[in-house]
Amino acid sequence: MTQGPTIFDRSLLRLRQRRARAAGPATFLVDRVAAELGERLSAVLRSFDVAVDLGTPTDALRHALAASAKIKTIIAAEPAAARLDNGFLRVAADEEALPFADASLDLVVSALSLQLVNDLPGTLIQIRRALRPDGLFMAALIGGNTLAELRQAFAEAESEVEGGLSPRVAPFADLRDLGALMQRAGFALPVIDSDRLTVRYDSPFALMHDLRAMGTSNVLSDRRRKPLRRATLFRMAEIYARRFADADGRLRATFEIVWLSGWAPHESQQKPLRPGSAARRLADALGTKEHSAGEKPGGAD
Repeated sequence: MTQGPTIFDRSLLRLRQRRARAAGPATFLVDRVAAELGERLSAVLRSFDVAVDLGTPTDALRHALAASAKIKTIIAAEPAAARLDNGFLRVAADEEALPFADASLDLVVSALSLQLVNDLPGTLIQIRRALRPDGLFMAALIGGNTLAELRQAFAEAESEVEGGLSPRVAPFADLRDLGALMQRAGFALPVIDSDRLTVRYDSPFALMHDLRAMGTSNVLSDRRRKPLRRATLFRMAEIYARRFADADGRLRATFEIVWLSGWAPHESQQKPLRPGSAARRLADALGTKEHSAGEKPGGAD
C-alpha cells in the first residue's frame, strides 16, 4: 500500500502538547470552539447512545457534551495515555488509526485536532465507517487563512535577511478541499462553513507564546532544524507591526475555523431530486418567460 506524504511530525506534536499542558495551556481558542460546537449539536433533533470526542486537546468539548441530555455515553479518544484518568471514559488512540469497529458509534465530534493529521482523507473514511447508519460527524478545524499575517511577515523577513524561505506555518485546508474530502469519504448531507476570529496582541512574540502554549508551534516535518536567527525574528516583528497594526498599536492575528458536519448514509435521509422531476418550472416561479436553448431573449436575431 502506498503511504501518503508526512506533513506533520506527530511525535513532536504530542511532545509539545504535553509540555504545554504541564506549563499551563492557552485554551481560549478551543474553549470558544467547544462552546460553539455544543450549540450546533443542540440544534440536532435526535439523541445519541455512544459519542466519541476524537483528539480534542482539552476536556472542554467533553464537558459541553456532558451538559446535553441527548448523549448517553461519551468516550475521549486521544493518543496521550497520561490523560486516561481525568473523569471521562477514554481510549488511547491516534486520529489516523481509529480502534473502533465499523458501525459502532452514533456520534463523532472533534475540535481543533484533525487539521494536524497527515492523512485527513483516510481519517474521514475511518470516521464514516465507525458510524452507525444515520450517525453524525461534527468537527471544527483550523482553516487555510489562519495566521496569514504571521505567514506573510515571516516570508518577507526571511527573504530579506536570509535570501530564502523555510516553512513556518502549517498549510491548512480550505473549504472547497474539505467539501470534496467529505464527499469522497462517503458522508451524506455534508455541510461545510467557516468563520474568522481576530485576536489582538501587543507583539508578535505574545502571539508566538500563545501558539507554544497551545502545543501547536511549528511541527512541520520539513521545518528548518537550525535555530531561528535573531535578525530574522526581529525583522519579522517589524514587518508585522508595520503591516498588521490597528490604530492603537495592537496587532491582529486571524484564526479561521472551518466547521464540518455529515451523516453516515441511511435510507431515511433526504435524497436529491432526479433531474427533470421538478413539479414546477423555474420560469413560473420567477415570473419570467422561458426561452428554449439557443433562443435569444426578446426575439433578437
